[in-house]
Amino acid sequence: MPTVLLIDDDPDVTTAVSTRFERDGYRVVHARSGEEGAQAIARDRPDLVVVAARLPDESAGDLLARVRDLSPVAVVLASEGDEELAVEAMRQGAEGFVAKPVRARHLEAAVERGLEKARLRQLVRRLAERRAVPIGTFFGNSPQMQEVADQIQMLATNDRLTVLLVGESGTGKGRLARAIHALSPRRDGPFVETSCAGVAPAALDLELFGQEAGSGDDGGRPGLVEAAHQGTLFLDEMGQLDPALQPKLLRVLEGKGARRTGGIRDVRVDVRLVAATTRDLVQEVTEGRLREDLYYRLSVMPVHLPPLRAWSRDDLRQLIERIQDELRSAVPAAPAVVDPGALDCLSRYAWPGNVRELRNVLERAMILARGEPLVRERHLPAEVRDMGVTGAEEHVPRTLEEVERVHIGRTLRAHEGNRTRAARELGISRATLIKKIREYGLREHT
Repeated sequence: MPTVLLIDDDPDVTTAVSTRFERDGYRVVHARSGEEGAQAIARDRPDLVVVAARLPDESAGDLLARVRDLSPVAVVLASEGDEELAVEAMRQGAEGFVAKPVRARHLEAAVERGLEKARLRQLVRRLAERRAVPIGTFFGNSPQMQEVADQIQMLATNDRLTVLLVGESGTGKGRLARAIHALSPRRDGPFVETSCAGVAPAALDLELFGQEAGSGDDGGRPGLVEAAHQGTLFLDEMGQLDPALQPKLLRVLEGKGARRTGGIRDVRVDVRLVAATTRDLVQEVTEGRLREDLYYRLSVMPVHLPPLRAWSRDDLRQLIERIQDELRSAVPAAPAVVDPGALDCLSRYAWPGNVRELRNVLERAMILARGEPLVRERHLPAEVRDMGVTGAEEHVPRTLEEVERVHIGRTLRAHEGNRTRAARELGISRATLIKKIREYGLREHT
């Protein structure tokens, strides 16, 4: 079922357009501003975005420029006088625009073209995933890493087993979840992902399980569990799932189906769950925040992903080489080799942000080293160089708050102060990020 994101603050337009989409079998998500739209694009990864040329906080072109890295397929709705804004949106990647008042046949033609492009993109992505390197190449060659790789490879091929990925933030749980789906018998089905972190229980209930027709203001709609039928549902930060929603998820895992909010019957679904958590789920059960029967359903064969500080130097070197290979096309004229001194620094640093932080550091270093033969120590951030100078065996006293403050500040700088993208990378909600910024007195553009 295709998902359409409708971004417009005009209630007449949203009601008319969404009614038509839902009648045609689309799942419709609403947003009233550019900021809400950007969050929805990152969260829901819609097949098509229908956006007003002029929004309360920015233009459609500005919004599309902000989310360019997510490559949304977009159609613009332009009122009289907004033609220039629509053209600017097309320069930022929109497929075309439809004039307001919207004529049904014009909108249908634009939507059909947009969805066809989205389908082609999805096909290309799936073909690329099938040609992807084996799971083992996500890790190094040490026995410890290969044991983890073999476990994930086995779980990928057995699509009846629920997968639980356990590890610190930034250890690559999301990327591994997508690889498991791509290597599974469900590879031709949908891959649907969401996070339990920082989402109000009622909102997450609607997002996961949908709403029965007649039980809400905007009519019935399916949730992500239904959208993942015959595919994979990736549920990040499973340890933060509200207790009220746990019985509903347990029913899905027991094969009893999904029940929409306000519904009285179950919708049969065939879904493979991949869950991820940074929390100790045994402790969550002990303290009464996680149902014991749900825990046992999840933990048939948990996969523990080691933090980057536990990787051997050789495994880390191989990871650095792979990340550089991935980044080279995005950073032309950047060196492909890290010199021994810089590698020493990278090997000794504690990496509180794990693989995600390493990728950011390498991308920054490659940008600074463009035109040179090697990435050198001077191209690395000061905190990485300082750890390299102190030596691997010398203890540097740092509180957890200090490490978190430094990492959040660096992530904000990497995204030029964009809170939405920084929060997504950090794996926290935007509201939590704002709270941390205030708590630590961070400056976002320094």
